[in-house]
Amino acid sequence: MAAPEKYLRPEVIRQVARLDLRAKFIVEGFLQGLHASPFHGFSVEFSEHRKYVPGDDLKDLDWNVFAKTDKYYLKKFEAETNVTGYLMMDLSASMAYTYRQELTKFEYGICLAAALGYLMIYQQDPVGLVTFDTRIQTCLPPRSKRTQLGTILAILANLKPSGTTDIAPCVHQLAAMIRSKSLVMIFSDLLTDPDPVLKSLHHLRHRGNDVILFHILDEAEVHFPFEGTIEFEDVEEDRRLTLDARGMKPDYLKSLTEFQNFYREECAKANIDYVAMDTSVSFDRALMEYLLQRQKRF
Repeated sequence: MAAPEKYLRPEVIRQVARLDLRAKFIVEGFLQGLHASPFHGFSVEFSEHRKYVPGDDLKDLDWNVFAKTDKYYLKKFEAETNVTGYLMMDLSASMAYTYRQELTKFEYGICLAAALGYLMIYQQDPVGLVTFDTRIQTCLPPRSKRTQLGTILAILANLKPSGTTDIAPCVHQLAAMIRSKSLVMIFSDLLTDPDPVLKSLHHLRHRGNDVILFHILDEAEVHFPFEGTIEFEDVEEDRRLTLDARGMKPDYLKSLTEFQNFYREECAKANIDYVAMDTSVSFDRALMEYLLQRQKRF
């Protein structure tokens, strides 16, 4: 049995939390305070304009309106009290793979989920857990209590990825279950046909949800460090294939790039965040780089 505490390394949480505070200045229009959302654009929504009057803060001026009308208007924002989050974790056998890294893809995903769950609960936003393979296996309703994160991690720490995966129907099912606009964070290696997956993600977006798709691949799947004649085994199906690794590498890397670019482009069209993750990159650094990039876009 794995200890859930290992997924909450204090030095990692402290780093991400500092990013949370830095992001405050973007998220709430440079207002000061202790609570902040790293998901700019979810906790604050644009409401209306009003004319500038002396004494107003110039940083709230809408320069696009000024360029069109030569008049000064301020953007007014209204804050939503909460955004509900769902951590959606792939339990298929391929997620248990690691070539030489300490963490499997599944454990890497748990670390990401731990940090993001911490951030949401820290700002008093409810977060829940959904695990799936060919169907939804666990569905923990969102809560904002501090004990919720421990419950989420205890569940994940006692799960073992196995079997095949069928992401699309599980995402469709979650989309039908969610009753209000939510933030859905999906952690998967996406080793399946992308077309049904993308349709299911569009279903989530069509219902007003925000989606972040974390595409988690092992270092070996990203860089293909194999040499010589290698026998590859499909962990989800009883198939083996013997290949010349050196001769296969260029075609494999080309196909992987095309696969990731396809997801990246299709997700961008639907305003879905696609985040490629490599398990050889420290997950806390990878997460902070993503949050900083997201912060700059809003």
